[in-house]
Amino acid sequence: MTPELWVMADVHGALAKLRVLLRGAGLTDDGDGWTGERAHLVFLGDYLDRGPDGLGVVRLIRRLEGEARAAGGRVTALLGNHEVMFLGAQRFAGEAADPSGLREYWLTNGGQPQDAAGLEPADLAWLSARPALARAGRWLLLHADSSLYLHLGRSVDAVNTHVARLLQSRSPEVWGQFASAFADRLAFAERGGEQAARRLLAAFGGERLAHGHTPIPLLLGGDDGAPGGEGTPQGPVVYAGHLCVALDGALAYRRNAGFITRLSDRGVAEVVAYADAAAHS
Repeated sequence: MTPELWVMADVHGALAKLRVLLRGAGLTDDGDGWTGERAHLVFLGDYLDRGPDGLGVVRLIRRLEGEARAAGGRVTALLGNHEVMFLGAQRFAGEAADPSGLREYWLTNGGQPQDAAGLEPADLAWLSARPALARAGRWLLLHADSSLYLHLGRSVDAVNTHVARLLQSRSPEVWGQFASAFADRLAFAERGGEQAARRLLAAFGGERLAHGHTPIPLLLGGDDGAPGGEGTPQGPVVYAGHLCVALDGALAYRRNAGFITRLSDRGVAEVVAYADAAAHS
């Protein structure tokens, strides 16, 4: 029997809400211990910034990786563009003039100084080792709805190797260019989006792709998911000829927003919405 595949996008420091969702999906218990048995849980990046406890999110995921492995399950955590901003800001933090501009870029995009203040070497090493792409059955899993990945390699392994080298660079220009390119979005929603999605799938494998990065309200042509905007996403959006599933539910932006999704070979199999999970917790 194929293990269940659960996918969580863009936590952005919303640790308390993440804990509720993981319990609602049956993946953890009241003490945040792994109960997912053989399930595969994938995080699509952006653990940090905007919300109050990005470092707590990172440490929970790190712990669940080991617990899931011991139980025969698996946790995969991908790199998001906010991790790139955060890592770049830390790498050049000792340079008073900040020639990279990355610290200001990070702070402007929701950087939380308390995350940096509490950072330990093990956290930094883990963040720096995040892969950019993953495959799970028929699914290609990635953070951004962007064609950026095609410029980084022509296979999953090649992209991940290239990104690992970028994250070891000592050049502020390299970091700045990568962070800027990684912010690109909406490649599959614009005109020609279905073809763009097909190009990624042809290069990296899989029959459909799942991404975060772009809050669903923005994908649907509205606001960016910020507090006070219209509508609260309660589930993913399938689009681009049913090739793409958007999973950024604006978890950190609105009080009752956010969800975790189970994917199957046929598509979206189950959705646990934060509002429902919180009501039963």
